[in-house]
Amino acid sequence: MTQAPDNYLPSVTSLRGGAVAAIASADLDIKTALAQNVATRWFERRLSLRSPLDPTVPERPGRPDKPELVPPKAVEKRSLHTLNGRIATLHAIAHIELNAVDLALDIVARYATEPVPFSFFDGWMQVAFEEAKHFRMVRDRLRALGADYGDMPAHDGLWQAAHSTRNDLTARLAVVPLILEARGLDVTPSLQAKMRETGDLETASILDVIYNDEKGHVAVGAKWFRFLCARERKDPAATFKELVRLNFRGPLKPPFNDLARAEAGLTPSFYRSLSPISHA
Repeated sequence: MTQAPDNYLPSVTSLRGGAVAAIASADLDIKTALAQNVATRWFERRLSLRSPLDPTVPERPGRPDKPELVPPKAVEKRSLHTLNGRIATLHAIAHIELNAVDLALDIVARYATEPVPFSFFDGWMQVAFEEAKHFRMVRDRLRALGADYGDMPAHDGLWQAAHSTRNDLTARLAVVPLILEARGLDVTPSLQAKMRETGDLETASILDVIYNDEKGHVAVGAKWFRFLCARERKDPAATFKELVRLNFRGPLKPPFNDLARAEAGLTPSFYRSLSPISHA
């Protein structure tokens, strides 16, 4: 597995400074290594939360020259029963996981002055650590299949969703973990099954790791969304619906993995009425 050695990483004195450095890095080996290095040092309480010398949070994450970013509808869907189709699917997953690294880091860096417990930052740095692991696993699998991240166009919808909620932590939690990450719980089991059908057991096993970790990521989002709602004496499900209507374009698409969502603290009262298809 490719990874930048620690001596290539910029020096970091605070959690916010480290998160900003990782977000800003266009070298993806350095970005993912820095995310994990900063997370580990934070868990060991070897970093302060923030420093007066911290740089500002970038409006966009650092990226290499490729992939080319195109509108979501311009990203071609292909059959998983061909090698090119599996590569295209893995490329799309790698892009999602890379954005997830930056989104977790952005929550930490952007909201480092929020009056929340340190365990808030513990949770999101655990997410950042695991998303970096996922990106590396998927990229290594792409390389084993003769491809690499950047070989195909990708869309920018995930970062746009984050940008639109940059001034409201509760809205950010509603949109990123409780819609975008929860969607992964809905679609990954069928993707795993299709990969096994095609005989690609290596990719299926990677998806197993991602799926189990993502349950925890949605749970972190649900925990802190409920915490903020309780502090404001607001009903979580009603607040979620209101924030989704204000900050998310389009309906939430079924089918929903109700069991995995509920295990993560996201019950049907949150999302069922936002779907175009009503379920009893």
